[in-house]
Amino acid sequence: MQYNNTYEREQTQAMEQSVMISIRGDQEIRGAEKNTTEFVTEGRLTSTEYGYLLEYEESALTGMEGTHTAFQIRPASVALIRTGTFRSQMIFERGRKHYSLYDTPYGTMTMDIMTDALRSTITDAGGELEICYAIEIEHQVTGECRFLIQVRPNEAPLIQ
Repeated sequence: MQYNNTYEREQTQAMEQSVMISIRGDQEIRGAEKNTTEFVTEGRLTSTEYGYLLEYEESALTGMEGTHTAFQIRPASVALIRTGTFRSQMIFERGRKHYSLYDTPYGTMTMDIMTDALRSTITDAGGELEICYAIEIEHQVTGECRFLIQVRPNEAPLIQ
């Protein structure tokens, strides 16, 4: 399986900085209890000619240790690209459905992503990224998901 790593070529380093990233992920999957994951990690925020690139390394807390995660943030879309142990590329664009593959150590699944809401206030000073989307696994609607990501330069306190 090959993944498009165009985000690497877009790193025109107008500005790269170390940041603190606060991530809250909510998943409501049919037939299961709502699952919420929250964690704080260090990462990098890079200004590119197309928008921003937000990157961090996953940990055992997320269950994806050995995975590099990058959010390629553009004005009308966001691409989530994971490489390493878990590999995937998900495109979020409000009102559009995007198909992707999710490659795990346990096998590969097809996923369809329909983005309901996409909001970004990310600038060189940090900001927030919110993505709400419906997910279909193997073409079966399975649930609703939401990311809320807060980004602050390392010296700034995180908003609670």
